[in-house]
Amino acid sequence: MARWIFEPGHSAAEFAVRHMMVSHMRGLFKNVHGRIDFDPEHPADAAAVEATIDAAGIWTGDDERDAHLRGADFLDVEVHPFIAFRSTEVRCVGGADFRIAGDLALRGVTRPVVLAARYLGRWLCPYWEGDRDLGPTSRIGFVATTTINRHHFGVSWNAPLGRGGMVVGDEVAITLDVEAILESDMQRIDGILRGRS
Repeated sequence: MARWIFEPGHSAAEFAVRHMMVSHMRGLFKNVHGRIDFDPEHPADAAAVEATIDAAGIWTGDDERDAHLRGADFLDVEVHPFIAFRSTEVRCVGGADFRIAGDLALRGVTRPVVLAARYLGRWLCPYWEGDRDLGPTSRIGFVATTTINRHHFGVSWNAPLGRGGMVVGDEVAITLDVEAILESDMQRIDGILRGRS
């Protein structure tokens, strides 16, 4: 089974949550690390997925809000610096679609979640380091979605609005975009880069 390593610069986790009862506030985590055990020639045999996110890297476009989200009311990144997912079952449910069951660890709480994932394909691509192409590298892409109740992970801060409304909704929609490079290609590139130093 081939192992694929997330390329952090081209992988991200996005979230959306209801805000002020009338819109959705969206945020993003870049620098997502992880691995996938997957054979593009035999996708039904997909085996495992792991992902780790630096919780302090949250970005919503508003510095004050981001600081609040990093604090104890929400992610509490000083105590819980990482968000992590580890699959327990990967099942092909037709064509390029997968059901990935696993454990999500967030703010010190680990709970089962299910991701709906789609394989986006494989391509042979360059790998640029400065002005030099160290490729070719074999890459694959996936997009996965799920929805969690934030209260199940102890993320329960809120403030009331008039007529029974709340500032922040309970459900958080999550989308994970992954671009991963074949591990043997990454090892070859790492060797080239180490040879330069």
